[in-house]
Amino acid sequence: MIASPEYLTVTEYLAFERTSSLKHEYRSGQMYAMAGASNNHVIIAGNLFSILRVGLRGRGCRPYISDTKVRIEKTNSYYYPDIVVSCNPKESGLNDFLKSPCLVVEVLSDTTEAFDRGDKFRDYRALESLDEYVLVSQNIVAVEVFRRNASGQWVLSTYEVGDSIHLQSIDMTVDVAELYEDVEFEPSPSVLG
Repeated sequence: MIASPEYLTVTEYLAFERTSSLKHEYRSGQMYAMAGASNNHVIIAGNLFSILRVGLRGRGCRPYISDTKVRIEKTNSYYYPDIVVSCNPKESGLNDFLKSPCLVVEVLSDTTEAFDRGDKFRDYRALESLDEYVLVSQNIVAVEVFRRNASGQWVLSTYEVGDSIHLQSIDMTVDVAELYEDVEFEPSPSVLG
């Protein structure tokens, strides 16, 4: 990730982002351009959004896909998660971002995986509303769910082929097979040679 060369205030960032043809994330005065996504990335995010949209209908929670920013005031950051869910009725009046999500999902890519697991997750943990942070591999069937427990600690659960994931933050179960429906993995080098 390459930062913008000059410091931007939040107001400047939001004004720029409203007219930009590219999406940028913002962290402590620096803007970072976002790269395009692979087909697998788009399919996984689309599958999950579809499942959540249908499952959350009429329950007071709203799922959003990739073009909705999350504001993290404590870390002076704005990120575009692949999927974000908010059940807070006060979010409905916000147009530029959400600030009280209960669930954030990132589909991992080679270029952003370290950031998604590291600094970005550290920033997301500053959100008091966040109960679950989900990382989904696009290269193999592997899902990691970090859940905040009653004592405020983050606990990891992993899921693979044949598993179902109970998303406690929204009381909903998602089959891993549905999440990966229509995803085509590249053959491993050992298969090719």
